[in-house]
Amino acid sequence: MAIKYVSEETAPLYGAATGTKKLLELLWGDRVNVLETGTLRSKVRARGKNGYVSNSALGDESLLEVYFIDVGQGDGVLIRTPDGRHIMIDGGYKRASQPTGKNAADFVDWKFAKDYGLPQIHLDAMMTSHNDADHYGGLSDLLNVQAINELDAQDVRVDAFYHAGVAWWVNPTTGERWLGPTSPDRKFLTQLMGKRPQVVAALGDDANPELQGEWAELMRNVTKTKTRDGSATPIHRLSHVDKHLPGFDGSGGVAIRILAPFESQIGGQPVLHNYGSSPGKNTNGNSLLLRLDYKRSRILLTGDLNRDSQRALLADYTGQRIEFQCDVAKACHHGSDDVSYEFLSAMRPAATVISSGDNEGHDHPRPAIVAASATTGYLEISADRILTPLVYSTELARSINLGKPTRLTVAHPNGNTVVGQDQLSTVTIHAQVTKAGDLNPTTISRSLGRTYIVAGLIYGLVNVRTNGEKILCATLNEKDNTWQVKTFTSRF
Repeated sequence: MAIKYVSEETAPLYGAATGTKKLLELLWGDRVNVLETGTLRSKVRARGKNGYVSNSALGDESLLEVYFIDVGQGDGVLIRTPDGRHIMIDGGYKRASQPTGKNAADFVDWKFAKDYGLPQIHLDAMMTSHNDADHYGGLSDLLNVQAINELDAQDVRVDAFYHAGVAWWVNPTTGERWLGPTSPDRKFLTQLMGKRPQVVAALGDDANPELQGEWAELMRNVTKTKTRDGSATPIHRLSHVDKHLPGFDGSGGVAIRILAPFESQIGGQPVLHNYGSSPGKNTNGNSLLLRLDYKRSRILLTGDLNRDSQRALLADYTGQRIEFQCDVAKACHHGSDDVSYEFLSAMRPAATVISSGDNEGHDHPRPAIVAASATTGYLEISADRILTPLVYSTELARSINLGKPTRLTVAHPNGNTVVGQDQLSTVTIHAQVTKAGDLNPTTISRSLGRTYIVAGLIYGLVNVRTNGEKILCATLNEKDNTWQVKTFTSRF
């Protein structure tokens, strides 16, 4: 069975060798398994479906693919390199805390089990940008062997797990969670999580220091995970000192630069910036800052960096701000307004992707940041039309179809009970509603006659693909399941 890749921006997957009926639309770079080669169309399997694709739309070029997954409030990114390696960064909240019951684990499962048709999920690298639950929860779901029956894949293997160093510990004095002690001048965090042996020790019954809560649960799942060859998955801390993600220095085509956290030394020991008394300032501020370089293309992944950390990075990279320039940027902190305009200007992306959710308590993305993402972006105009900058939001790309009930049927062996539309107001339904990040649902009651149902949901997945010269950004159109595509040229 030959493997090909879609060579056009979009290509129909037809239902038959002849005719115009389309099953769905394929996207540039989609992997296609050729089952039978035909004269004009070949029988293939793509995106989990069998169909037919025009031979003229198939080629041999594999792309760099970056999937910004719609996880509601939070982040989830899957990267596939042209040589077929996969990196997962963040996963959104755990399923139990998701209003939709899904997170990035479900998309990764679909990618391997349905799209590729493989029985095993194999990630060359998994990492959490920082230790906030809306980023690492989905990773825990994917690795939790107790929840493997929630996946179509039969097994999950991870060759290396990476983190940013800041961790949730048990405060030995109060028993509450904290980020550990600071330096005497309070400028640095001094208790960093490191490699696998330290993590295993920090999960023990008499551990000191001891990892805390859901963060400890994630790391416990990581320590139980195996690599592709069956050995224990190694765990590493990353910082700018590493320069590149191990195995991704560019010799294999794609380089993944580690630009932050920015590490310092005190007494020969590594420390990270302390951005203030608020724990959130430090978990967000010490996020991993990664830059994917492929030929002329640059994609910057910023975690939840905030204004304080961005200002510090501008100082840390004095004379080297060009390191932050990129073609595509994942917006910092879901479109929060806790952002440095000067840092956005240093990034100057042609396209910005904001991973935001429906949580009203956060109200992301903020209007001023949507505007700032445009005004600091790289401006390109052709024939009196704006090519870039582009601004995407996973929340805005998400859509639902609402329907109004017309009849209720209750099935029973002795005969069904049917409630007509004129009587639906006499039927009361009870539901449990879980807001993003909440552990406990709220129970509500509604009259069925005044209630709408969700008839369909399109997740706000944002696709970014490049051959190193051209960059394509695409989202799915709700009306006809076709792709809305924008392309522009890399500039590095």
